Amino acid sequence: MQSTSTADRAFVLGFDGVPWDMLRGWAEDGYLPNFNRLLSEGAAGPLGSTRPASTPLAWPSIATGVWPDKHGVYGFQRLTAEHRRELYTSEDVSRPPLWEMLSPAVVGNVPLTYPASEIDGTMVTGMLTPEFNERFTYPPSFRETVREEIPGYVTGLYYEEYHDRKDEFLDALESMVEKHRKLLSLLMREDDWRLFFFVFTAPDRLQHLIWDESQLRAHYRLLDAILGDVMRYVEERGATLYVVSDHGFGPIDKHACANTLLEEHGLLVRKSAGGGTRGVLDRAGLTKERFVRAFDQFDLDLGAITKRLPRGLVDSVAEQVPGDHALYDVDFSRTAAFVHGEGLVYVNDTERFENGAVAPDRVPGLRKRIARAFEEYVDPETGEPAFEVFDGPETYPNDPDAPDLIVEGRPGYEIKVGLTDRVCVPSDVLEASHRPEGIFLAWGPDVAPGVELDGATVVDVAPTVLHAAGEPIPEDADGRVLTELFGPDTGPARASIRTEAYRRSAGGESTGDDFEGVEDRLRGLGYME
Repeated sequence: MQSTSTADRAFVLGFDGVPWDMLRGWAEDGYLPNFNRLLSEGAAGPLGSTRPASTPLAWPSIATGVWPDKHGVYGFQRLTAEHRRELYTSEDVSRPPLWEMLSPAVVGNVPLTYPASEIDGTMVTGMLTPEFNERFTYPPSFRETVREEIPGYVTGLYYEEYHDRKDEFLDALESMVEKHRKLLSLLMREDDWRLFFFVFTAPDRLQHLIWDESQLRAHYRLLDAILGDVMRYVEERGATLYVVSDHGFGPIDKHACANTLLEEHGLLVRKSAGGGTRGVLDRAGLTKERFVRAFDQFDLDLGAITKRLPRGLVDSVAEQVPGDHALYDVDFSRTAAFVHGEGLVYVNDTERFENGAVAPDRVPGLRKRIARAFEEYVDPETGEPAFEVFDGPETYPNDPDAPDLIVEGRPGYEIKVGLTDRVCVPSDVLEASHRPEGIFLAWGPDVAPGVELDGATVVDVAPTVLHAAGEPIPEDADGRVLTELFGPDTGPARASIRTEAYRRSAGGESTGDDFEGVEDRLRGLGYME
């Protein structure tokens, strides 16, 4: 019989990059018994992601209940007026996340939480944590507990480093999951919480590099075991469990090189070799790629070297060395449009960018021209369209600085921003990439069994969690409360939905020089795109 009281504790278990159809199939086949139990005893369905469907956009949307045009994060790196990239941090998320609205809270390994917030509870930051300093945890002293109890703890790993060493990659991935599981167990010792929010990023990392059914099934079996541990923990405490992913996944064959398409239409112009240092290096065949190979040949850590150099020096060198980088090898003074991040298209207008080349009154017409170019493009080898295009102001109407367009790869294609010799090129490293449809499952005292959800999106998670816990939802939430998942005689089903004007808590001290463009520098010299 359904309870008439409200379970005011919520456990959000995140799995990065889990696709709905694949998970449901394996669960219903009995291969994933704990996920199958959630399907039969709880509510479940696909979860629509952000545009683009990407980790740094979607997890803040899950945590805040608003789209990127309100929380302010559009990717891993912010685009500046000088055409530079700066890493986003937790301080860039302009709306309060769940752990500031439902407390006390325990938060572990959630992407884009560095530096740790001064929350009522405990936090261990996740993806984009640059180092395990005093901002890695809150309270800061908890860092020592992590170090002592989980020697060699890592936040993540770069799968691209293992593209030709997949056996080593699987070992490294298993080690990372083991450490994250130990962190989860460590945090589970804390019982004073109303919100517990923990994310495993391993599925995303695995699937990018290995899209093989036997390997995936083995990994998902491990995820199912982790889920079983959490279900027992949640059931003992009478809490509601929410299992979510930020986006789905699917196989790819090719990269769709968006900036190259703009170049073919005369909208993007590469830097010429010229007669200066760049020209000399170009004639000598000294490109960014050759510099990287030389560093590797002499077993030098290019990342460690560039991290210690002044940013201005690294930028200056990167701009002089010829290559195919979407930042350093573009002549913005003659470029009308370019693509940044994972598919964000910007018209290079003079009002937004210091080195812009397009008058503001030309932007609407140019936006339409660019959209047609992407919509009409077909892969010459297959005759299939490679891009899907969305209007920026329509997708993100609340931010005047939102991208002008968003392009996503159609099934089988992944967006690439590097400059290439043709638009569609084989994917030489990645076997799969993001798709828009993730997962949402709910299970607990107030959840009706066997409910099939339809049309849920990432911004619905926070409002649903808050309402089920008896709390008001943000008054400017973009998402809705998924009332259909609650039993008819339960507290959440009978309670009216209340709203509140939540405000972000005061953040901790500034990140200072911790990032100093580390990823930007690596990409600038060709170490990573």
